[in-house]
Amino acid sequence: MKKTLFILFLSLTIGRAQQNQDAPLNIIFLIGDGMGLSQISAGMYSNNNQTALEGFPVIGLSKTQAVKNLVTDSAASGTAMACGEKTFNGVIGISAKNKKLKSILEICEDNGYNSGLISTSSIVHATPASFYANVISRKKYEDIALEFIESEVDYFIGGGKNFFIKRKDNRNLIKEMNGIEVVKNLKAFQKSDAQKIGFLTYDEEPPSLNEGRQPPLDASLSAVLSKLDSRAEPFFLMVEGSQIDWGGHANDIDYITSEFREFDKAIALALDYAKNNSNTLVVVTADHETGGLAIIKGETETFEMEASFNTPGHSATMVPVFSFGKSSELFAGIYENTQIFHKMLEAIGLN
Repeated sequence: MKKTLFILFLSLTIGRAQQNQDAPLNIIFLIGDGMGLSQISAGMYSNNNQTALEGFPVIGLSKTQAVKNLVTDSAASGTAMACGEKTFNGVIGISAKNKKLKSILEICEDNGYNSGLISTSSIVHATPASFYANVISRKKYEDIALEFIESEVDYFIGGGKNFFIKRKDNRNLIKEMNGIEVVKNLKAFQKSDAQKIGFLTYDEEPPSLNEGRQPPLDASLSAVLSKLDSRAEPFFLMVEGSQIDWGGHANDIDYITSEFREFDKAIALALDYAKNNSNTLVVVTADHETGGLAIIKGETETFEMEASFNTPGHSATMVPVFSFGKSSELFAGIYENTQIFHKMLEAIGLN
C-alpha cells in the first residue's frame, strides 16, 4: 500500500513538473539604465561584496552603439532591445528607415500574453516608452503619453502623472485610459481586482532613493508579479532601475550605489520567482554605461571606495547580460543589443 501511494505521489509530482515545464514562457526583463560593469562592481562592493547577479549562471556581453553613433542614448538602445532594430539617438520605436516597429511586449500581447511595465523614472521616459511607443523624439512626452493610453499594457507603475493630466491639449488622459484603473498608492494597487491597473507614482520624474522615493522597486515588482501570477496567461514584464543612469550623469558614486542596491533587490525577487516557476526566463542587462566610471581606490574591510568619472554622459563600452531559467543559454556570448529582442522571441517560440 505504501509503495503504491509513493508511486502515485511520484507520478503526480512528475506530472506537475512536466506541465509547468511545458507551459508558455514568462519573461521578466530587468534593465539597469546606465549600469555598466563598473556600476555593478561599485554597487556590489557597497553591498558588502554581494549581489543577486552572482546567482545567474549565464552571462553575455551586449554591443550598445546606435546607427550613427558609437555612444548610444536610452531611446536608441531601448528601441534596439525592445524592437530588434538599431535606430538613431533620440528615436523611439522607429527604425533608421523610418519604419514603425513592434516591440517584444506588443508581440507577446498579440500572442495571448499579459504585460507589465515598472520604472523608477516616469512611465513615458525613453526606456519604458520603447516598449509601447513610436515617436521621432523621446522628448515628445505628451505624444508618448497619448500612445501609452492606446497600448495594451495590463499593469504599470511609474512617474509622470502631469504628462497625462496637465497637457497643452487640456485632455485628461487618465480618464481616457484603455480600461486601466489608475490608483493612488501601492496598497490600492494590491487591493484592486481590476483586470488592468496602473499607479502613477509622482507628478513629474520621481526623486532619487536617497531623497525618499517610494515605493521601493522590489515592492512594486512584488505587487505586479502577484497580479500577473494570479492569471492563467503567460506574461512579459519589463522592470527598469532608471536612476543608476542619473547617478552616473551626476558623477555621484553614492547615488549610483544606492540605486543599484535597490535594483539588486528587485533582481533577487525576480530570480526567486524564476526558481519557483520553471517556465520563467529572467534577463538582466543595461542599455548603456553612464559616466565612464572607474573604481580607483578602496579597502576591503568596509568596502569604502574612491571613484573617478570620464564623462557626465554615456560611454560606448559593452554591457553585461545576465540570464536565468528556461532558454537562458541563448544569452551567452557577445552580440548586438538588437539580438536581445530576437533571443527573447526565440525563447518563447515566436522568432
